[in-house]
Amino acid sequence: MAVIDVHTHMFTRAFMELLKTSGGIYNLQTRPDGQVEIFRHDTPVAIPQKGHFDYELRLRDMDANGIDMAIVSLTCPNVYWGTEDTSRAAARESNDSMAAAQKRWPARIRWFTSLPWEYPARAVEELKRSCEAGAVGVMVLANIAGRSLTDPLFAPVWEEIDRRALPVLVHPTDLPGIDQMDMRKYDLSWSVGFIADTTLAFTRIIFDGFLDLYPNLRLIASHGGGALPYLVGRFDKGDEVEIPSRRRIKARPSEYLKRIWYDCITYDPGALRFLISVVGADRVMYGTDYPHQVHDMKGSMANTAALAPEVRQAIREDNARKVFGI
Repeated sequence: MAVIDVHTHMFTRAFMELLKTSGGIYNLQTRPDGQVEIFRHDTPVAIPQKGHFDYELRLRDMDANGIDMAIVSLTCPNVYWGTEDTSRAAARESNDSMAAAQKRWPARIRWFTSLPWEYPARAVEELKRSCEAGAVGVMVLANIAGRSLTDPLFAPVWEEIDRRALPVLVHPTDLPGIDQMDMRKYDLSWSVGFIADTTLAFTRIIFDGFLDLYPNLRLIASHGGGALPYLVGRFDKGDEVEIPSRRRIKARPSEYLKRIWYDCITYDPGALRFLISVVGADRVMYGTDYPHQVHDMKGSMANTAALAPEVRQAIREDNARKVFGI
């Protein structure tokens, strides 16, 4: 059995320098423990680790944890900051570094492209360039500088992604309004805010009829889908009592949850089993969130090891091979 990690991240030093000089509402601060952290104003967003910048360290850690292939992506705040030229330059910097890594380690590394979504024409251009360079999917944050993923502004990008039938990893970031919700303490922006961001994004996608509009989309919900599995009954009950003239979906919300893919990053074996019970083992893929401080390489391996052999095989390898065509 091979193990394919679909949720794992990389930065580059040049990307970080661009963020430092042109990040707009994002800035770099030093934590009390001496680590440099990315902030949105005064709210923490991400803590770069050594593994974010070093592919050889990544490969050693993959070997030590039984991971054969990593499909790497940029993480938040992605490239949704600065001017059009800045956003485009940040995307190209990240994408080019990942393309080079795939070329150097073709059996171990694949990658998701990042796009300057706020500028759709540039985003479509970068998508074409990235696919020609070997990208196997697209990474997008659960909100794009506060805009919903279903905003009509982004239609040209979604149309091209749908035409290409590309997998899309939807990853949370700082939730709109986070500065007003007192999430600066205790890393609530990560433990609660990120989960809410993913959950809201996919709730809008489902109820906006997005999956019917773009039938070829292969959307992957990060961190076990956030709160989506737990809300399955509430979604269906809400749909039952919706005013018919406002209803935009063709099936029950629970059916749409089974048209989305999920990673296994739940940190808890019971939560993973519940996710599988709601959406099916054929909709869950392996992920670790490496190399974030909260990554769960050991936990993902242990939690999937406890599953039935055929379920474990599907999650660790088979589903990713089908979705990504690898």
